[in-house]
This record gives sequence, C-alpha cells and structure tokens, in this order.
Amino acid sequence: MSNEAGIATTAPEPAPEAEPSPLGLGVSLPHADARAKTEGTFPYAADLWAEGLLWAAVLRSPHARARIVSIDTTHAREMPGVRAVITHEDVPGTPRHGRGTPDRPVFASDVVRHHGEPIAAVAADHPDTARMAAAAVIVEYEVLDPVTDPEQAFEAEPLHPDGNLIRHIPLRHGDPEAVGEVVVEGLYRIGRQDPAPIGAEAGLAVPRPDGGVELYLASTDPHTDRNTAAACYGLSPDRVKIVVTGVPGATADREDQGFQLPLGLLALRTGCPVKLTATREESFLGHAHRHPTLLRYRHHADAEGRLVKVEAQILLDAGAYADTSADALAAAVSFACGPYVVPNAFIEGWAVRTNNPPSGHVRGEGAMQVCAAYEAQMDKLARKLGLDPAELRLRNVLATGDVLPIGQTVTCPAPVAELLQAVRDFPLPALPKDTPEEEWLLPGGPEGAGEPGAVRRGVGYGLGMVHMLGAEGADEVSTATVKVHDGVATVLCAAVETGQGFTTLARQIVQDTLGIEEVHVAPVDTDQPPAGAGCRGRHTWVSGGAVERAAKMVRTQLLQPLAHKFGMSTELLQITDGKITSYDGVLSTTVTEALEGKELWATAQCRPHPTEPLNASGQGDAFVGLAFCAVRAVVDVDVELGSVRVVELAVAQDVGRVLNPAQLAARIEAGVTQGVGIALTEHLRTPRGLVRHPDLTGYALPTALDAPDIRIVKLVEERDVVAPFGAKSVSAVPVVTAPAAIASAVRAATGRPVNRLPIRPQAAVAADR
Repeated sequence: MSNEAGIATTAPEPAPEAEPSPLGLGVSLPHADARAKTEGTFPYAADLWAEGLLWAAVLRSPHARARIVSIDTTHAREMPGVRAVITHEDVPGTPRHGRGTPDRPVFASDVVRHHGEPIAAVAADHPDTARMAAAAVIVEYEVLDPVTDPEQAFEAEPLHPDGNLIRHIPLRHGDPEAVGEVVVEGLYRIGRQDPAPIGAEAGLAVPRPDGGVELYLASTDPHTDRNTAAACYGLSPDRVKIVVTGVPGATADREDQGFQLPLGLLALRTGCPVKLTATREESFLGHAHRHPTLLRYRHHADAEGRLVKVEAQILLDAGAYADTSADALAAAVSFACGPYVVPNAFIEGWAVRTNNPPSGHVRGEGAMQVCAAYEAQMDKLARKLGLDPAELRLRNVLATGDVLPIGQTVTCPAPVAELLQAVRDFPLPALPKDTPEEEWLLPGGPEGAGEPGAVRRGVGYGLGMVHMLGAEGADEVSTATVKVHDGVATVLCAAVETGQGFTTLARQIVQDTLGIEEVHVAPVDTDQPPAGAGCRGRHTWVSGGAVERAAKMVRTQLLQPLAHKFGMSTELLQITDGKITSYDGVLSTTVTEALEGKELWATAQCRPHPTEPLNASGQGDAFVGLAFCAVRAVVDVDVELGSVRVVELAVAQDVGRVLNPAQLAARIEAGVTQGVGIALTEHLRTPRGLVRHPDLTGYALPTALDAPDIRIVKLVEERDVVAPFGAKSVSAVPVVTAPAAIASAVRAATGRPVNRLPIRPQAAVAADR
C-alpha cells in the first residue's frame, strides 16, 4: 500500500490476540488500588481538604491518674485564630463511649485514669495555633498514685464507677481430682504491643445544613462509630454520616473513638469543616493496645506424654477502660489449652482495670498470649519426658470431632497433625559458614559485635488456633447489593477494605458468578446497610457470603429468560469465561449479549449460625469456626550477648480454600512478620502508667531487614462446609503462633526457660554461660 506521499509502506502484521486474563475465585487478581498506593496518589484521611477548613488539637493528660481540680480555658479562647474550645461541659449527648463497654468519657471531667486521656479540644485557623491553644488550657491536677499492677487491682480502691473487675471466667471441664504422672509448671508474662498502624489517625468533620455532621474517617466499623457519635452529639443516627476514607493499614480496630468524637463536636460548634491529624505520639496514647498478660500454668501428663489435665490462671490488664477486654478474656480462657486434646481443664481468667493505657482488640487478642504459655509448657513436658518436642505435640493434637475445654465439639476441619508433620518434615536451612563473607549471618547483623563461636542454632515449634467472626452470641450479619448495568457490575457493601483484600475478593466473587470482567466496589459510607467490623476474618466470611448470594440472585435474573426460551431450568445453564452455555450445547451466547439493554440488581444478607455465651462454668458453643496453624522456627542466638536472629519460619496453615493465592501468601507472611516483632522487639513500656518513647524510634517495629525467610510449606484446603466458599481466616493465626515458635527455638538454643515476650537479651544468654 502507499501513503499520501506515494511512498510504499508495508502493513503491520496484526498483533496476536492476548490470552484473556483469568478471572474469578482461585486467581491472584491484584488489588484495584495497588497502583495508586504504590504511586502515592491514593487518598487517605490525612489528604482531605475542605473550603473554610479549621484545624483541631486535643489536650491530653500528662498523668496516669489524677483528680481534676479545675479546667481554665480562658487563655486558649482568647488566642487569635481560635474558634472553639470544648471540654466535658460541651458534650450535649451521652458522655461515655467504648468499643465493647461504653465506660469511657469523651473528655475527662473529675478524674483522669490513664496517660493521654482527652481533657479538651480546640479548633483554630492553623494547626500550630490549635496546638498552642490546647497547650494554653490550664488544668489543675491533684496527682494520685496510679495502680499499674493488675494483681493489685483486686485489692485497690475502685478506679472506675463500674469497679476494677471487668470479667471473671471460671472454666470447669472434667475431673478436678485427675492427676498425671508428670507435672510441669510455669509463670509467663506477655508485654504490651501497639498495633502501630502505618498512618496515624486523621479525619475531617463537615457540618450539614440540617444540623447534622459528616465524618470522613478511616473507620473499620462505620455504623457502630456512627451510632456512638450520634449519641454523643445528641443527634439521631440519620443526621450523622460516616464516609470511610482510605485506611492506611489496620491490625486492630483502626480508629480511636476518643479521636473521632471531638472532631464532630468542634464542627458542630463552629459550623465549619474541621480536620484533625494526630501525631504519632497522640496515636500511641489514644488507641487501644494488646493486653499485657500474666499467666500461671500447670500441665499434667502420663508417662507417654499424653495430657491429663491443664490448670491455669490468666490475668489480662485491660488498662483504664473495658473496651473489648471481655471478648479477649473469653478467647484466652477458651484456647488456654491450645489445639490439644485435654480431658480435664480448670482455668481461671480475669480482666481488670488499671491506670495503664487502655487495651482492646489487636489481631489474635487473647489467643496469642495463651499460645506463648501453653507451647512453653509443651516444651517443658517434652524435656522432662525426654521426647522430641514435635513428637510430644503429635501425641496430643486436636482433630475434627474432638471436644474443646469449653464443651464445644470441633465440627470444622482441624488438620492439626497434618500441619505439624508438614513443618517438621520440611528440610532445615543450611548452617552458616564461619567465614568473613558470612558475617551478616551473625545475630547482631552486619558489623555485629558477636563472635561466630558464640552462636547456637535452635529449632522450635508452635501450634496455634483462633476463632473466626464474633463469639458468645454476637449477631454476625452483613448486607450487600450487586448491580449490573451496561455490562459493568457494581458491588455496594459497607465492608471496609483495611488491607485484608475484601474489595479484591468481592470483584472475584462477582466475576466468578456472573462472568463479568469489569467489577467495581463502591466506596463505603453509612448510607449503606451495615456490614460490621473488619476483624477476625469477618468480611471474607460474612460480607463475602452476602456478595455471593446477591450475585447469585442477579445470575438467576440473567439466566431465567434464556432458560424459559429454551424450555429448561437455570440450573442447566452455566457461565464460564464470559459465556453462557447449556448442558447439551444447544444454547451458547455471551454474557454481554444476554445483558444488552438490561439493568439487574439484587440485595442479600449473610448471617452465620448462632453461638451462645459461656455459662458460669465456662461452657458453651461460643464460636462459629476455628482456624489452625503450625510454625517451625529456626533461630541463631549469640549466647553471650543474648541477640537473636530468626533464620527461617516454616508455616503450614489450614485455609479452607485458597481464594486468591498471592493475597493469601501475603497475609500469612505479614502475620508471621508481625509475630517476629511480638517475639523479639515490640514492647510499649509504661513505667508508672506513663507511655515511654511513644514513637517509632522508641517502639521497635520489625523492618524488612528483620524479616526472616518465610516458607509456606503447606496450605490445607479442606473446606469448612458452613463457610461461604469454604474459606477460613488467614491473617490472625500466624500472628498467634509465630511468637510461640520463636520462643521455643530460643529455648532449644539456650536451655533457658524463656517465659516472657518480647524475649529480653538476658533471657537468651545460654544457661551454661
């Protein structure tokens, strides 16, 4: 052919058609927002802006416990640029809030009960002005001696009108007179960890013309937060709206409600949009942490190593307020014996208030603390009996059909033995060479001070379990709507994407069910029906189940006219790779052709089977489902310096069904790495109730350089028949299990008991040194 200038050209060869990308469940579909987050263009709450914006700051208590004599806001109000100063006197509605138990004041009035408790809030035209005005609020305190030892809380004067004891669970299972031929005891302490979200809390409040307010927050449970805010503001829930902005990571209940509530109060008071961006220090002081825990254990076993009885006392430090401590205690007591068959169990559990920072929901709460203790006990038993630690565990592992100490039968898949055998049989990593080129292998890292001759290798095991969804009668329900228009599907569900991959899963469910490639998940706000909190694998199960049901209803709407036309039922039609075909091949068309000119939609709910509260003896069918994990840790320990390097963590996990292989592997690896921090570095120190070094310099998170080789050696896909898709939660159980395995490996390397997490250097110095 020729162009306009008469020059001969050659037509390009048509490009070969690209193979269509696989869609649906079981495929590693990437996150829809992955590119935006990588490039830094994803909008988080800290990026929000509004015309006429004011800035907020909060004054927090410098004391762990004090009586408030007076609050003088005069100087703050008179500062140029200050638009409002509010205290407890300016809360028009319910003055208390709390995730589980509403026992926390919006602003302290008579007393402060923990370091960092909010006293007042300020709105001003510049963030520096707001902070200076907050500092100008004069508070006269009568400082009191804080109660920081949870054991002293039983005898101390009441720190709260509701008393110091939040919950007591006495679990009684089997024969109290049963004894074993071999008995081991231990006392264990678990420190306080912070969820340390990637981004500190931030939010924007915008007043509405009807006298209500809209809150733009990184909330993980927007409807609960909306209801709490409305009660605090003295408004009906329909006049408060929460719009969920980008959540910069969440390993717990992401937002501190004590941060959210002043924001809306200031917007209502000033009539202007108000923005609050917390500093990292404020973030550490405000949100809930993992419960520090004291555990006493006594294990009885027969001469063959089979467990006869477990006795334990578990004390959770809830800090100043209850939050979700009752739930954490239920998990701790229920899983106090681990994934082992224990015919007789007698557990006492308490959660108490102190003047320490508040504790609450952090991934694997309750289960992580007891896992570290019961696995230490299993190591002690193995050593006393002269058995291999893995062999001892295999003789006792739980299986489907066994009964938990709470009396609930395990009806879900429980392949604990298979998981343990997989990590035990996986080849061990090679030993490091004693050469200068390999100095980086020393526990001290590059240029480390240690000597290769002082390094010992240890191998340890951990078996862990967690429950999925809420427990003890919690009404778990989620609602979703699927709409199809012009060949594009949209999912509306108030399940918040916190990084767990729900938006990706929702797209895959619709692709799998309807054969539509282009699927969008709408932003979340409280105008949508509630979906509940984003924790314990809820959204994979409950919200994913709701999306699936809605998509199947749309599928029926799509297929019914075709089935009627050809005189067959919809069950005889299938959708594969965007094509609709009948069982006999008579009908063959594309989903796009079948959808032409149609707009379809359906709304559905998913509600798992009910559970029941634990009774006075700690008995009851309290959990919907369980997930299990086995971890083998290999560590190198400098037994002179006490420094520890995690060489490798081999992981085997029962996942029910792999819905997105890449996403699942990432969640497991992230959970295991979080467990490394819990085991070795993460400890929020609070001497006399005061948070020391509330920043990411003083609080040592593991970095990429601290992450060991993580080998996912086996994923057991035995579907849970009561779960949508048969899938199980995957994020929490490796967090629960990895710290126990690392501690076990350090025990093997040093001969020391290692009864505290995180592991202190003095605990990792060899017993024979």
